[in-house]
Amino acid sequence: MSSTQQSTAATGTDEHELDRSARNGVSELEMPTANQTEGRNLDIEHVVVKEDPRKWGRARKNVTLWIVSGSAMVSGLATNIQNPANAQIEQDLHASSGQISWTLAAFIIIQGNFPLIWSAVSEIKGRKLVYVIAAILFLIGSTVVATAQSIQLAIGMRALQAVGSSAAMSISAATLADMYDSHERGTKMGIFYAAPLLGPAVGPLLGGGLAQAFNWRADFYLLVILDAIILMAFLFLFKDTFRRERSLTYQIALRRRLKEQELSRLKGASDTTMAACSAEKHEAVERGESKASHTNSRDIEANVEVSLPAQGLPEVKLSLTDVNPLPPLLKILQRKNNVAVLCSSALIFGFSYTIVYTCARTLANSYHYDALQTGLVLLSFGIGNIMGSIFGGRWSDRELARLKDRNGGKWNPEMRLESTKLAMLWLPPSVLGYAWVCQKHVHIAAVCVMLFLSGFFAIWMYTSTLAYIVDANTGRSSTAVASNSSFRGTVGFVAAEIAVPLQDAIGDGGLYTLWAGLLIIMELLILLALYKGEAWRRDLEEQENAKAE
Repeated sequence: MSSTQQSTAATGTDEHELDRSARNGVSELEMPTANQTEGRNLDIEHVVVKEDPRKWGRARKNVTLWIVSGSAMVSGLATNIQNPANAQIEQDLHASSGQISWTLAAFIIIQGNFPLIWSAVSEIKGRKLVYVIAAILFLIGSTVVATAQSIQLAIGMRALQAVGSSAAMSISAATLADMYDSHERGTKMGIFYAAPLLGPAVGPLLGGGLAQAFNWRADFYLLVILDAIILMAFLFLFKDTFRRERSLTYQIALRRRLKEQELSRLKGASDTTMAACSAEKHEAVERGESKASHTNSRDIEANVEVSLPAQGLPEVKLSLTDVNPLPPLLKILQRKNNVAVLCSSALIFGFSYTIVYTCARTLANSYHYDALQTGLVLLSFGIGNIMGSIFGGRWSDRELARLKDRNGGKWNPEMRLESTKLAMLWLPPSVLGYAWVCQKHVHIAAVCVMLFLSGFFAIWMYTSTLAYIVDANTGRSSTAVASNSSFRGTVGFVAAEIAVPLQDAIGDGGLYTLWAGLLIIMELLILLALYKGEAWRRDLEEQENAKAE
């Protein structure tokens, strides 16, 4: 390969080189001009592309933001809307309480882990195709649940609903990363994440109201109507934000496919050459000459080098190998800073799901509230979530800008986590307050206040950790967010399964004192990533560079 080719194309067959090119601030896929790179360090997220989503007008960006937020809102609503109607479902479908629990548990675990598949597909075929297919699956699942005559069919279709709804919970954050730079990403993440939080906020209230006015099936017919609107928006108003040049996953799949094609071509040529050399070797042996050699398949494979074109990356035909979520997931989990923050965000989500679930039981058993009254009380937690998401996102961007100015314009993703420190002081005391006002059955106003504060500070921190996961995984934002979804879904599933036994055994006071302790551990994990994350990332990058060389 000539020096010109080396300066304009990505060479080699190893993922480490792509990582290194992204970190070193130079794209080997498409070299920008001097004017484009002057005065700033270019990384893979800023490779020059056609119709750059970051250069779209405000109107198009806002339309895209509201569409994906609307999709996430419907997904969040689907998680919680059936809770007030569980008694009706149990009676109408002749189901046991255990079967009703499975309609919830299956939804949570699938919604949490299926984004790993969606993210892998979106990094090959783009975001829009995933959104459309997922919305269709959700529409089918919601329609069948609304008309189901058996609990077994309802459980299966709730699982299909979870598959469809899971895309919006992870791919949407990657869509925002496609459109917005790091300095405004926290604010937009805060606005976006407020949408699925409307589920815990209004889901119980809306679900209880519809169930009382009509029956439990009305809850799912509402989901059908909302999802149909979202599907139309994706089909006719949404423009794909995915750009292949900015995706490490796509480029690695492309390299692998090109290498396979080159190996096939060279081996075919080698077979012809070897046949011609066979007679020559025989004659040399007869003359007593021992120096005869040929190129074998291992030699060919060891010396094959492929290059990607400087512009216009070719399409890759989708295969099961290309959408294997494990290799990109392992890349995320290799980084200790990622693991620390993923565990912390999972604990926040587990707490948030548990408090809604157990509070509904407390309100029914100790305060003797009906479904509508329960929904109104839980609305305080949802409002705290929404306000915490919006405020936390803005505070995250503000702190990042302040630290960048203080550091002469230089920044690292860990600076984003500084914004969580203020919330850290207030979250455990708020949870402890909730624990004991519930345990002592004090006036409902105190319960509402503690629910609001717990929701506000928990989601404030979660918004910052979500933005950090995107910032710290350049070129893999979709996989990083899907990994976050997997962690939180798994912890949410476990928390939901053990919440009721623990609540019955030690009461709300003991349960949420325990959660306050777990949330202190969560805060320590965030501080660990804040102070050690940059060093951890550098060490791993040096190791990857050494392997690549």
